[in-house]
Amino acid sequence: MEDTIAAISTPSGEGGIGVIRISGPRALNIAKDVFRTVSGKILDEFRPRQMYFGRIEAGPENILDEAMVCYFKAPASYTAEDVVEIQCHGSIVSLRKILSLVISRGARLAEPGEFTKRAFLNGRLDLSQAEAVMDLIKARTDKTFQVALDQLEGSFSKGIRDIRTDLTDILVDMAVNIDYPDEDIEELTYGKLRDGLKNVEHKVAKYLKTCGTGKILREGLRVSIIGKPNVGKSSLLNALLKEERAIVTEIAGTTRDTIEEAISVDGIPVILTDTAGIRDTDNVIEKIGVERSKDAFNKADLVIFTLDLSRALDREDMDIAEKLTDRKVVVFLNKEDLAALDGSERGLSDADISKLKAMLPDATFIEGSAKKDSGLEQLRECIKNTVYTNSGESQSGDIVTNVRHENLLREALESVESALELTELRQPLELIEIDVNAAYLSLGMIIGEETAGDIIDEVFRRFCLGK
Repeated sequence: MEDTIAAISTPSGEGGIGVIRISGPRALNIAKDVFRTVSGKILDEFRPRQMYFGRIEAGPENILDEAMVCYFKAPASYTAEDVVEIQCHGSIVSLRKILSLVISRGARLAEPGEFTKRAFLNGRLDLSQAEAVMDLIKARTDKTFQVALDQLEGSFSKGIRDIRTDLTDILVDMAVNIDYPDEDIEELTYGKLRDGLKNVEHKVAKYLKTCGTGKILREGLRVSIIGKPNVGKSSLLNALLKEERAIVTEIAGTTRDTIEEAISVDGIPVILTDTAGIRDTDNVIEKIGVERSKDAFNKADLVIFTLDLSRALDREDMDIAEKLTDRKVVVFLNKEDLAALDGSERGLSDADISKLKAMLPDATFIEGSAKKDSGLEQLRECIKNTVYTNSGESQSGDIVTNVRHENLLREALESVESALELTELRQPLELIEIDVNAAYLSLGMIIGEETAGDIIDEVFRRFCLGK
């Protein structure tokens, strides 16, 4: 790349420090052109990875700001090119003036993601690692950050390369047997070919099992708290958030709209929705709230069906339960602190609970009190188990969080399964080779070794400026 690029690499807004990044063959010369020491001298030499304090000048007596400047010599830099970073005060005025000066001295404004794109094109990162950079920037919890960091370190890329190596071995054996059938070589048996393909099928399928977990870590687990009015849904929301977010009163129907908040449960991003009590009502406003509750229910990955232990099961409870038979459900039996006041029997009988368990055999039942923070740890554990049901708590670098990767893994699996089917039918090796090669190419597109230029451009267009 002959041109030199520059951009502001810190977020918009006020801050103590702002960073302008420059990358390319003219980066060092531009730094020498605009930077002066505290005494006003031109610095002829920048030692790599050493910070220099001084000021940025547009000309004699035209000081733009005080700054720290650091030079990273190629290839030991983020882009594997010469890189200069200018750290100045975080004023947007200062940053824009310095960026304009840098551009006037021979750089051009970088496109979104262009620094990371250059790191990929220069071989410092593969495509999946480059995508992990954006995931790292967008991470909202410890777990999502760790998954992205492990993928940036190359754990996922290594796994894909190992599978491609297995496919390479299979393709080489096939090619030898196809091209030199009469030579004195070990014949590739269909049994050996099947075993090799089964091994690849298992590895690819193992990655695909993590996609559900990956989607949740990327987008968040949507959890809706539902139930009839006045069973303690808003109290439960407040208890999980550990703050008074929703209004709580003894008046039924206090919540007239959905309330959505984000929390982290053991590093899992959770989008928690408190809903209006579901019941038949003539109140126009409450009707709108009930419809929104139903919409939140339909979008939920997990439903917390809240019941009041101090009240007997009624038709409204049963109507809601009937809608949950095919959903992932936790039944939270709330208000255990009120269920047996003065020694009286609780309203929700064992027979009621047995009836609900028969209707919802796969649901988890938890007794507790949102008011007393009882049962909440069990509830959090249920949320965690929902995320890791299929994949187990996999090594973070093995969790597939990227939709593009998931689609390509599915394509690879389909090709391997097709090759296995042809192998079982003992079809000619030339036909089987087509599917094996297709799987090899699909996996190569994940790490960028087989990817067309337009796909690469689309990946990096999603990045922010300065990264």
